Amino acid sequence: MRILLIGAGGTLGSAVHQTLSGRGHEVVTVGRSGGALRYDVTDPAQIAAMYAAAGPLDAVASAAGDVPYKPVGKMTPEDWTAAFRGKVLAQLELVRQGLDVIAPRGSFTLITGITARRPVPTASAAAMASGAVEAFVQAAAPEIAPRRINAVSPTVFTESLDAYGDFFPGFPPVPLAEVAQAYVRTVEGTETGRVLELGQ
Repeated sequence: MRILLIGAGGTLGSAVHQTLSGRGHEVVTVGRSGGALRYDVTDPAQIAAMYAAAGPLDAVASAAGDVPYKPVGKMTPEDWTAAFRGKVLAQLELVRQGLDVIAPRGSFTLITGITARRPVPTASAAAMASGAVEAFVQAAAPEIAPRRINAVSPTVFTESLDAYGDFFPGFPPVPLAEVAQAYVRTVEGTETGRVLELGQ
């Protein structure tokens, strides 16, 4: 398959890239500052340009989504907007604009997180964004068939505990290799409208 991978240079994206490439797929990497294609997917116009440059695709996988982590009382209107633009709008536009680009039975895999269902300190913006993306996945699935859409929703990565473990007290971590396998399942499988919860 020919797969467009957004956020391929990040912690998760690197693991997904390695796993999908290792299974014989052609992975076209996208990032703001690295990758085969360099675009900012928070800008709908750049998403259009990215798809035009990418060529024919069998799948689109997102491993990127920036949100601010702050206590609710310290959030600003700009913070909420940044969370929406960085994780919700970017991924929804990847799907909307990608419908005419991917193969008729192609797939989209989006990234959410445990914050959609479990309270995590300072993660209200992440909860809002992840919850919105998960609701979209379930609503969009029947509309875009036979194209498929799913979301991968992990808890904190085992490899990132030193940096982010304090934000997830008592939550079991999940190895990156397991999260990458969830992308394999959504890309190569037949499921649609699913949220794959990992380590929760």
